Amino acid sequence: MCIALVLKWDRSGCLRPAPGEDLDSWRLISPGGAVTSAGAAFSPLFRLLPGGGPFARLADRFPGAAERGYRWVADRRSWFGRRMPGGVRRWADRVIAERESQNLSPVADE
Repeated sequence: MCIALVLKWDRSGCLRPAPGEDLDSWRLISPGGAVTSAGAAFSPLFRLLPGGGPFARLADRFPGAAERGYRWVADRRSWFGRRMPGGVRRWADRVIAERESQNLSPVADE
């Protein structure tokens, strides 16, 4: 669900879901190749999204809170998942599948 929301926010299409992601954490690979994960990845992620600057600054200002917040939600994934209506799950699956299908063609270098 969270991945689908971020992909919808990413109107430019610069983010791509990574297949085979383990459920321990998520990772962000920046355009420059730097890898961050869990709460530490919030700031660089928000900087890539339109209007995300204020959220990035918040994550920079309170990195411990970002990590704890991420961990709190991640530790309860199954609880949240069980409460997610089927229509929302299908919507999220569709959003992710659409973005993955867009990634079948090579990305042009800028």
